[in-house]
Amino acid sequence: MNTLSPTSCGLLLLAILSSASAQAQDIFAANKALGRGVNLGNALEAPKEGDWGMKIEAEFFPLIKQAGFQHVRLPVKWTSHAAKEAPYAIDAKFFERVDSILEQAAANKLLVVLNHHHYSELDARPKEELPRAIAIWQQIAARYKDRGAWLYFELMNEPHEELNKDNAWTEMIPPLLGVVRETNPTRPVIIGPPFWNGMWALSKFKLPEDKNLIVTVHYYNPFEFTHQGAHWVKDSDRWLGKKWTGSEAEMKAITKEFDSTAAWAKENNRPIYLGEFGAFRKADAASRVLWTAAITREAEARNFSWAYWEFGAEFSIYDREKKAWRADLRDALLKP
Repeated sequence: MNTLSPTSCGLLLLAILSSASAQAQDIFAANKALGRGVNLGNALEAPKEGDWGMKIEAEFFPLIKQAGFQHVRLPVKWTSHAAKEAPYAIDAKFFERVDSILEQAAANKLLVVLNHHHYSELDARPKEELPRAIAIWQQIAARYKDRGAWLYFELMNEPHEELNKDNAWTEMIPPLLGVVRETNPTRPVIIGPPFWNGMWALSKFKLPEDKNLIVTVHYYNPFEFTHQGAHWVKDSDRWLGKKWTGSEAEMKAITKEFDSTAAWAKENNRPIYLGEFGAFRKADAASRVLWTAAITREAEARNFSWAYWEFGAEFSIYDREKKAWRADLRDALLKP
């Protein structure tokens, strides 16, 4: 029987700890690599691409890269293209469309966060819908298992409704993550809390002991400012004209929430990805610029990666008709 000397035991323990530390640090490096991003919203998370007036064009990717962004977040409503009966096959032509978008991003050296968006069936009936959710992620993960480290998966956008109750979302995570890990054992996977990925809800869920997870949160406060006039929000026209000036009270409200998120991240040793933030187009331009700059700087001050909502639709930083950036918003995001 071979035995190890005390010195050998110490070296072995040091190697194990160093390996664990390196693994833990890798996910922080992966989050840092995401850096600054933008959502390609209102396109593939619509029932069909184009239904909401937005299609993703090849010309967008070099523009995004040249502006200084490091990644795009790709919201996808997979359930619009997956069968409702087992084996829940995803439409082949839709997969090819996603393939082409990933290839265009990669060709322009942009990282990609690929998510599952608007999964209302899982929000409403978690236990009944779980087999379909697992099958969908099994197909996505298997198809993209050989893509490079530039591709990140995000399990579920803004879990809410029934997933807010008890530990419902916490219980959904292991089987969904498990099927991804079968084919993608170390790929970064992004997961956020219930209650629409609210910062305040970080204590409402628990993550598995997986060192390759990034935690996402979304931020749209004050909601009556960021969603004034938004046609999908009841009575939002009542908020029209609401301004944001960056007053001491307004900034204090933001820093309080961001500080709390940073404290949670430190305590739980998890990197933070601010996957969505933005102000709807009906807010006045000056207020939108001030708010956007403030959120961006507060995120970066705490080493959060981020993705603005969104590129070319109703929160847009790019005018698709004029084929021009909204320079004030772009600069609010990308300039100190």
